[in-house]
Amino acid sequence: MKKFLVVLSMVIMMSACHNNEKSIERQNPFYTDYDTPYGIPPFEKIKLDDYLPAFKRGIIEQSKEIEEIVNNSKAPDFKNTIEALEISGLLLNNVSSVFYNLNGSLTSDEMQEIARALSPLLSKHSDDIALNSVLFQKIESVYNNRQNLNLNKEDSMLLEKTFKRFVRGGAQLNLEDQSKLRKINEELSLLSLQFGENILAETNKFQMIIDEEGDLEGLPEASVMSAADAAKSAGLEGKWLFTLHNPSMMPVLQYSKNRSMREKILKAYISRCDRNDEFDNKKILSRTASLRVERAQLLGYQTHADFVLEQNMAKSAETVLSFLKGLIKDAMPMAELEKDQLQNVVFKNGENFKLEAWDWWYYAEILRNEKFDLDESQLKPYFKLENVRDGVFDLANKLYGLQFVLRNDLPKYHNDVEVYEVLEADQRHVGILYMDYYPRASKRGGAWMSSFRKQSRLKGEKITPVITTNYNFTAPSGDQPSLLSWDEVETMFHEFGHALHGLLANTTYNSLSGTSVPRDFVELPSQIMENWAPEPEVLALYARHHETGDLIPDILVEKMTKSRTFNQGFAMAEYLSAALLDMDWHTLTDNKELDVQAFENESLAKSGLIPEIVVRYRSTYFSHIFSGGYSAGYYSYIWSEVLDSDAFEAFKEKGLFDQHTAQLFRKNILEKGGTEDPMQLYVAFRGKEPDQNALLKNRGLK
Repeated sequence: MKKFLVVLSMVIMMSACHNNEKSIERQNPFYTDYDTPYGIPPFEKIKLDDYLPAFKRGIIEQSKEIEEIVNNSKAPDFKNTIEALEISGLLLNNVSSVFYNLNGSLTSDEMQEIARALSPLLSKHSDDIALNSVLFQKIESVYNNRQNLNLNKEDSMLLEKTFKRFVRGGAQLNLEDQSKLRKINEELSLLSLQFGENILAETNKFQMIIDEEGDLEGLPEASVMSAADAAKSAGLEGKWLFTLHNPSMMPVLQYSKNRSMREKILKAYISRCDRNDEFDNKKILSRTASLRVERAQLLGYQTHADFVLEQNMAKSAETVLSFLKGLIKDAMPMAELEKDQLQNVVFKNGENFKLEAWDWWYYAEILRNEKFDLDESQLKPYFKLENVRDGVFDLANKLYGLQFVLRNDLPKYHNDVEVYEVLEADQRHVGILYMDYYPRASKRGGAWMSSFRKQSRLKGEKITPVITTNYNFTAPSGDQPSLLSWDEVETMFHEFGHALHGLLANTTYNSLSGTSVPRDFVELPSQIMENWAPEPEVLALYARHHETGDLIPDILVEKMTKSRTFNQGFAMAEYLSAALLDMDWHTLTDNKELDVQAFENESLAKSGLIPEIVVRYRSTYFSHIFSGGYSAGYYSYIWSEVLDSDAFEAFKEKGLFDQHTAQLFRKNILEKGGTEDPMQLYVAFRGKEPDQNALLKNRGLK
């Protein structure tokens, strides 16, 4: 009897646990439609414990959906194969979009641990789909019959991209090579994750603590106040704390009269993840480059660049290298001339040392002031963050009739975030826009746009987008608002351009929506927005003094215009050398692991980079190419600048706010996403292929 009671008790406990698991599942916010306005993720309800179960269930659900496609006894066609595959994995997409966005902007040790646990699971799941032989046979059957299907342009593009994705994913490999590919993909996914985590940890680790007020000479008041606030938050009352986050570091490099401070902070920045400690990235990136060569050759390509560029506008590494070397041929002599000018400024200031990399920004500011009577600190009072944001909104209204309504009632994941409902001129709902402005220890550096949900339209239902933009601007301090540098102003315009690409998407399929375009086309909508920022008619929308409300004076605007090509040799040299470094890593044909420093030094020497200029990204923290999806694609920014410079000429010819031109750009570029060939889309907007002369003129190279 006693034994029976013990067994009964165990059964009851197990039943209770089972019921409790069901209860937990029912409470997981990812398992049901979001009970929020516009289907926004219910951030306040999502707990860390929700992610892993939701990912696992999402994998199971999509696997079942794939099996249904595979086991369908009907002849494969576009609807039961291509479209069915496209709409599979809804739960997995939903949880992925929330988790990976927040892992970039609001991470934690626990989230990073979950990401590491997920990496092999998701890699295996992706390969299970890509290497499903029966599924591929059905896709191939539809593809081979495409001429008889009477598909529209978007359907045709989805079919073509689906087929090519499977081929590029290894569907035509034999079983032995598929097994090798699986192992490579799993290892690469973990390496990418670790690379990014190391950069964040290393960036957060550095602190430059200043004890003496005299060491702060030359720094803007706002920078000093921010450093005092940072020190106070770190328990260092009465001191000043500087970090490697851009808003803290750049004022030191530009304005600090203390040369040793400038040297210390720049050396710390450029040696990130290159200290032979737990955050060192050299072995990670060398292994990554090696595995990418192995994977490319397994799939029939000579190099990783060949594999990547096949789908881009450039098409080949030869085209990219020819393009970059043509530009660097003009940029390096400009950089040499600028170096000599800055060395003369050093001597004129009564100092007798050779210009070093940590001196460049400081003496460039002095020279800018001498040549144009312009100090960037004169500009910042006119670029209050909120005013710049409103100016960007006003520009979008003038071009596309869009309206932006602040919604304090909608869910958000952090108090610093602002949430806007975006409306058409006739009040129709367009989408939701999140704007996350300030740096924090849980947020990676830089600026980016992403989506919690992309626009699509299937089964008669229009899914509206939920877009997010992230920045690392100087936070308000005391009574001082967030005042942006000119570079930060351009950054806001840039990321907002990406946001418009996502918000104004008008496609049927999620995988073709918004920014789902080739890497060397995706920067067109973002970079064209930067062209409006300095135009006097646009400055009038946002450039008002944060204290007086006065519009930026004409004389300052004139100085900005005259100095537009100042220091462009430096800007081009640091960027182009990074783009060539990317290409050198990804045109390797041997998969042996390399000495990172020796390889990088050789690459920079070939590019002609002078020692007084540091490459924009050294390999150990080049997150674009080793953890950010831009491998063999960092050239895209300057490639797209050819497009955006030429495209903006259309507005200069017709009028900055010309409605016809704006609608052409919206209909042919912003709405189309990846539904058509990008050059065809560009020609449909511009009436011709782009002219490189517009770029050369803007950069002062012509």
